[in-house]
Amino acid sequence: MVMKQFQDLTLSALGMGAMRLPVLDGDDNRVDEEKTAEMVDYAMAHGVNYYDTAWGYHGGNSEIALGKALKKHPRDQFYLADKFPGYDLSNMGKVEEIFEEQLKKCQVDHFDFYLFHNVCEMNIDAYLNPDYGIFAYLKKQKALGRIRHLGFSCHGALPVMERFLAAYGKDMEFCQIQLNYVDWEFQDAKAKVELLQKWQIPIWVMEPVRGGKLAALTKQQADTLSALRLNEKPVAWAFRFLQSIPGVVVTLSGMSSLEQMKDNIATYETQAPLTQTEMEAILAVGKEMVQAKALPCTACHYCTSHCPKGLDIPYLISLYNEHMVTGGGFLSPMALMALPKEKQPSACIGCRSCEAVCPQQIRISEAMAAFASM
Repeated sequence: MVMKQFQDLTLSALGMGAMRLPVLDGDDNRVDEEKTAEMVDYAMAHGVNYYDTAWGYHGGNSEIALGKALKKHPRDQFYLADKFPGYDLSNMGKVEEIFEEQLKKCQVDHFDFYLFHNVCEMNIDAYLNPDYGIFAYLKKQKALGRIRHLGFSCHGALPVMERFLAAYGKDMEFCQIQLNYVDWEFQDAKAKVELLQKWQIPIWVMEPVRGGKLAALTKQQADTLSALRLNEKPVAWAFRFLQSIPGVVVTLSGMSSLEQMKDNIATYETQAPLTQTEMEAILAVGKEMVQAKALPCTACHYCTSHCPKGLDIPYLISLYNEHMVTGGGFLSPMALMALPKEKQPSACIGCRSCEAVCPQQIRISEAMAAFASM
């Protein structure tokens, strides 16, 4: 197992994410605890020492299942991460109640790593509001040793991350971002990496294979990569890309089966970053995957000056593209929730004034109508 240094700790470069554990009868709320325990045992035996869960995973049962699976292993042999669930605004006033319950569910007396969960457009104002006392409470728990290392995860756009860092950056020891070769440009992950490097904040990776999509390339895409590395599987290419990014410490994989775990652990037996030629090839594959489903908006903003409703059309198209490329997901809905109703896609009146000046000839009104109905 490739190992990475973080302060005085030695962490496995591959961490086990507990958002996609094996389940019973296809019910995401019913974790298969026997298979989960088998996976944890295998991971522990093969050098994985970082485990990540969260309040909302598997309907609240991920923490319980992971806690049970880890309980049989010595506490000083693994590092456990959990998160405050600020993705749900109703939780903002419940930080103490939730934190105490998380310790009980995980059957531990401290978390090695704890995060502000999913800092984004929807919750940034609440996270920065001192009236909720979230930051103060978590800082206190860190002083008491019940949190060893404090950080945050972020699905929001770059300005959201900048606001969070401006307020709390000096106290953040690590940051977890969505990072993969599709999102390097599509979600501006490159700029986020550069921002964290500027702050000298180590990077944790989530969605390294974009929910499994990067493990299922077209034959043409797979052949392109195989020509460069004959025996490297598509999913391994996603991990090799991350091994090439300076500052990445832990990459979390939400493995759903022991077979997936074995494959990923085998990949992380070696550190094999990409060459410049390989990097260009894989980024080209990522761009191709986006272009196959995304509208070709260049954010020229000609459209906005002709919109009678004052909609930020390039931003809405970027959210539409995220939704289409991902095949759903939660990022776009959360970003839309942060907008007033009169600025959402449903406010489009279909006048087509924007389309008359769009250099890309995008059928914007149709996209807004489709987006509003999703």
